[in-house]
Amino acid sequence: MTSAFLIRPIEPSDNAAMAAIIRSVMPEFGADGPGFAIHDAEVDTMYQAYAQPRCSYFVVERDGVVIGGGGVAPLEGGEPEVCELRKMYFLPAARGIGAGTAMMQRCLDAARTHGFRRCYLETLTGMDAAQALYRRSGFTPLCAPMGGTGHFSCDHFFIREL
Repeated sequence: MTSAFLIRPIEPSDNAAMAAIIRSVMPEFGADGPGFAIHDAEVDTMYQAYAQPRCSYFVVERDGVVIGGGGVAPLEGGEPEVCELRKMYFLPAARGIGAGTAMMQRCLDAARTHGFRRCYLETLTGMDAAQALYRRSGFTPLCAPMGGTGHFSCDHFFIREL
């Protein structure tokens, strides 16, 4: 098996794989209770959810297998120029191979293409590698959440100018 990977736009056939990844990774970090993205309706229909205006979702594929994903969409309840980095989760096979950095760049480029000026994200204590990636990517911490994502169990919030 090679360590090379491909980042491509999500396809309808990726829905089941991404739902399985989200439902596998989030509990790994204790993010499976109320107020977490694992319970969002879009988890089972990621392709359709991100086929909306100003939305993009990408998957990481290695050897023909989807091993992670991430995307951007308008921040629910937020200002029109603010997007949210959403549903960026990777199986262990996708970690430590540069996929997170590459996915982050792809998502931020998509956000700029959609006309957003700032990118927001929510995460939680314990997702240390993810938070290190966010900081390396130019995100700065916020004291409180923005918008109305419904993810009331998240306890770390970040923003980045685009």
